[in-house]
Parts: sequence; structure tokens; C-alpha cells
Amino acid sequence: MTASAITRNPTSQRRIAFATIIGTTIEWYDFFIYATSAGLVFAHLFFKPAGEEIGVLLSFATVGISFLFRPLGAFLAGHYGDRIGRRAMLVITLVLMGVATMLIGLLPTYAQIGIAAPVLLLLLRILQGLSAGGEWGGAVLMAVEHAPANRRGRAGSWPQLGVPLGFLLASGITALMTGVISPGDAYLEWGWRVPFLLSFVLIIVGFVIRRTVEESPVFTELARRGKQKNVPVVTLFRRHWYLVILAALVFAGNGTLGYMTTGGFLNRYAITVQNLATTSVLVAASVGAVVWFFSTLAAGYMADVIGRRNTFLIGFALQAAIVFPIFWLVGNGGLPGLYFALVLISTSLGLTYGPLAAWYAEIFPASIRFSGVSITYAIGAILGGAFAPMIAQMLLETTGSTTAISTYLLTASLLGGVATLCLRDRSGIALEADNEAEQASGATMFTSRAVAQEFSGKR
Repeated sequence: MTASAITRNPTSQRRIAFATIIGTTIEWYDFFIYATSAGLVFAHLFFKPAGEEIGVLLSFATVGISFLFRPLGAFLAGHYGDRIGRRAMLVITLVLMGVATMLIGLLPTYAQIGIAAPVLLLLLRILQGLSAGGEWGGAVLMAVEHAPANRRGRAGSWPQLGVPLGFLLASGITALMTGVISPGDAYLEWGWRVPFLLSFVLIIVGFVIRRTVEESPVFTELARRGKQKNVPVVTLFRRHWYLVILAALVFAGNGTLGYMTTGGFLNRYAITVQNLATTSVLVAASVGAVVWFFSTLAAGYMADVIGRRNTFLIGFALQAAIVFPIFWLVGNGGLPGLYFALVLISTSLGLTYGPLAAWYAEIFPASIRFSGVSITYAIGAILGGAFAPMIAQMLLETTGSTTAISTYLLTASLLGGVATLCLRDRSGIALEADNEAEQASGATMFTSRAVAQEFSGKR
């Protein structure tokens, strides 16, 4: 089957959409259930001897440390994804994430095995980071490279939908555990483990679904022609390092605000500082995830109509406008204020997340595309999301107010907007292997012709 046949086959498109959404939902459920638990119970269960304040910082630090291993996961998955294919890496990363998550649910606490407990927790979190670093690139390329040129924005939003869905699932199940199944001390004793153990069921479902999809037509053509790079990462950084930095800053602008919610900080702030009920806050977070889902989906459609860059600029303008009001709403508006703040956050996040997959896929040449999108995404996650909850907690404890946090979020949004202006919109560019010269030139205002000549075979 040719690439064009695959692209125009509605059944294949539906299968790919379903597989990428389900797979990324499971991956990010696993990732977010950790962040949710870190904000609620890990300080007590694994870091209690350090004291409450330091224990919370250490708990949020384990959320961030895993991000430092995302680039390694992206390097490995990118290398083999550009060498042996997108689909194989999707299956491997899914299994790795699920196993690490399930083992966290079986982990003894500090009270049971002492210092070994936080050490093992950190090791398993690192495995989650490796998996997350490699999963996203494969999922988005499977979606975008199968799609017609005029539908790449919405096709690229499919795997993006797995992030708010994973957050919704993580928040919803945790709310069910804290409010119904294991309220109070029961959640602290055993209820927190259940969401982690559920990963075993989800991983089986995801494995079966992802095994059914066909390989990306772009990679199939690359392999047929023998045009894979021996070491794609080397080519990426030798010829496209500035592109990696700019595109990473774009995602960092989204992630810094995003991890205020998904990283657990806003939940903890609403519960411990504003004294809102835990289950009520988790339900509000679930509603925010629903809004994030629909804003991400809408942004994918917008990206096909008004372009990737324009959609991003609207999103960053909204982010910059809300970073001060959201904390005022949470601090003064009670539970309704929290809902309103989460709606504002989730809407802006969708606008700066929905078009990301299509834009990333269109700015990197085919033979290094998996490496490019994966590593760039991982670096952006470190710059924007890794330690954002911990930084926010430190700023809150140091200054006693949220003004410094809002300033931090505003700076990240402005940097993301500036980086967006430095990239060119590449909507509709051919993604196939025989178009690498065009793909390698013009992604930014700084691209040199020498890059295009290397990919076209000219010296």
C-alpha cells in the first residue's frame, strides 16, 4: 500500500486516531497519576522525616527530576524510531510506562523500608520519564504523517487529546478514591495505590490497540529507499540546533503554565492554602481537563484554517493575560473561582498545545523527524514543566504571595510568543522522503542554504 492510499483511507485514519488517542491517554494517565499523588500524599508517605515543607518540595522535585531523563528517552526513541520505525517505539514506550506505574503502586513506604522507599520511587519515576520522552514523538508522527496536508492540524491534535484525557482520568479516579472508595485515612493507607495498579489493565488495552496500526507511510518510504540516517541525532544537532532551541521554547511557554495544574501545584495550593476540600478540587481539575480537551481539539481545526503560528500567538496572548487573574480567582473566589481559573488556564493551554504536533512534524526533515520532534519536546518539557511546580512552591514560601509565581508564568509565556514569531508556518509542506531539501530550509528566519544542500545531496 502506498503512502497516498494510506492517507486517503478513512478506515485507516479512524484506526490511527483511535490508537493514538487511547495510547497517549494511557501514557499520560500513568504520568499524571504520579504528579497528582505527589501533591497529595507522597510528602507524608516517602519524605516525612524531612518535615512538611521540605517534604513537599522533595515530592515535587521527584516530579521534575523525571523530566531530566526525558531527553535520554527521546534520544533513544528518536534514534530507533528513525532507524526501525514509529510503531515499534510506540509499543515499547507504552509497556515501559505501564510497568513503572504499576510497580509504584506496589512500593513500600518510608515507614516500612526506610530510605530505600524514596530511592525506589525516584528510580521508577525516572523510568516514567524515559518512556514519556520517547512516546510523544512516535504518536504524533503516526497521526500527522498519515494525514492529508489540509488536515494535519486536526490529525496532530488526536494524540494531543490524550494529555487532557489522561489528566481527566487521573483526577477523576483520584477524586473517586478520596471521596467515595477510600476517604480520609483509608486513602493515605491504601487508596492511593489503586490508581497506579489500574495501569495493568490499561496497558493491556493500549498494547493490543497499538499493535493493530500500520507503520507511517513516510517511514515506510524512507526504509524502502534506504535513506535512514545512521546517527540521526548527530545530524539534528549539527544542522538544526537553533531550530531545536526555538521550538523547545515554544513548548516551554505552554508547559510552564500547564504544570501548575498537571504538576499538582494548583491542587495543593487550593487545598492547603485556600482550605478547599480535596475531592472538590479534584473534581474541578477534572472539569478543567474536559475544557482542555475541547480547546485542544478546536485548536487543531484552527491550525488548519488560520495556520499553526497564528493559533499559537492567540494562545500565548491569552496566557499572558490570565497569569495574574487566575491566582486572584483561586484566592478570593472560593470553589467557583477555582473553576473559572481552571477554565481560563485550560482554554489557553489548548490553543498552545493543539497545533504543536503538526507544526513540529513540518519543521524537521523526514530522515531525522522522529529525533527532532521527540528531543525538542523533551527539552521544552525540561525548560517549561520539569520544576515548575517546585519553583512555584519555593516562590510562594519565599515571598508569601503568588505575585512572583504570576511573573514567572508571564515570562515563560512571553518567551514562548517570541520563539513562535521566530518560526515560520509550514502548513501544507510535503512530508515525504523525496522532499527533504525543502523540509530542511526555511523553518526559521535563520535557516541556511547549506542545510538544504546537505539533504538534497549537494555539497
